[in-house]
Amino acid sequence: MAHPKSKVSKQRKNKRRTHYKAELPTLATCSNCGTTVQYHRVCPECGFYRGKLAVEKTVTA
Repeated sequence: MAHPKSKVSKQRKNKRRTHYKAELPTLATCSNCGTTVQYHRVCPECGFYRGKLAVEKTVTA
């Protein structure tokens, strides 16, 4: 089992982790209503996913 000879400083640790960044999600347009939707997600506006109704949306007035 690996055993470090000395403590890794915060600065050295943070330098190594500079490339661990959150990337922007890939976006697409909904084929039903045309709004911007994240890939592999049900459209929050109309409830369609890949051209089929996945979630029944109710209209509140």
